[in-house]
Amino acid sequence: MLSTIVKRLAVGVVLLWVVSTVVFLALQLVPGDPARTILTGTGATPSEAAIEQLREQLGLNLPMWEQYARFMGQLLTGSLGESLRNGQDVTALIGQRLPRTLELVIATTLVSVVLGVALGASAARRGGWLDRALTLGTSFGVAVPAYVAAVVLVYVFGVQLQWLPSGGYVAFATDPIENLRSLILPTIALSIGFTAIVARMTRTSVLSVGEQDWVRTGRAVGLTQRQVFSRHVLRNSLTPVLSVTGLQMGALLGGTVIVERVFSWPGLSALLVDSVSNRDYPVVQGVVLVIAALFVLLNIVVDIVYGFLDPRGRD
Repeated sequence: MLSTIVKRLAVGVVLLWVVSTVVFLALQLVPGDPARTILTGTGATPSEAAIEQLREQLGLNLPMWEQYARFMGQLLTGSLGESLRNGQDVTALIGQRLPRTLELVIATTLVSVVLGVALGASAARRGGWLDRALTLGTSFGVAVPAYVAAVVLVYVFGVQLQWLPSGGYVAFATDPIENLRSLILPTIALSIGFTAIVARMTRTSVLSVGEQDWVRTGRAVGLTQRQVFSRHVLRNSLTPVLSVTGLQMGALLGGTVIVERVFSWPGLSALLVDSVSNRDYPVVQGVVLVIAALFVLLNIVVDIVYGFLDPRGRD
């Protein structure tokens, strides 16, 4: 198991280097001059001398290979640089936004896994009315985009009924109740598709495991249906559910952009969009690298847990 962890970590480091290189090169090829964008953003018309001075100050006049070497050197020292827009430390900016996005991702994952496993397990009798209802419901859940669900939820529960806040964020330390209220609608919007995917995977896995010979043997030796299901079927059905959960969590880390916009949720995705529009390269690079690092770490954790649940998954 230790060799598996070491291999996964080594692959993760290589992936992060590839991602950082691709992001650096991609942003260098984007049309537009960051120095000109920064100066014109103040409403004034900057002179060419002022633009050139700012480019020199930010190191944008250096050859691309030298900018890349400086960028990689900063990463090796644990620094993500400074924002071109306001000079703030990129690590500090990400540190402010990351917990808010993680809060949304974790809440969505908990709701989706609990509901998805419960629904998938309850409808595991092929051809029954629960099975048909689950198939129809999950098809609808997968088809509905999260941003459409977000708009509908804001209109119904935030504007018309006024039961819950239609947007904004309140820190848990400031007001726990208001924090939970502001978390409900975006969590529901993101959980609809996630829950449907987990429910489908659970149903398919439970049906597949339930047809195995050793399950029929358990019934033959006198175990009740509940004992067979809880001790053998459900546990052995959770390994594929774990895999799809890890992938969906990774997708949520960078895929909450529109939902965060709809609910005015000041998370990492909103910071990424703002930084792209402002040509703030260090912030864009930092956010993408943090999301990639979290995705790699999440997959390593999933592989380790998968190895414990199913020894066949170990190297």
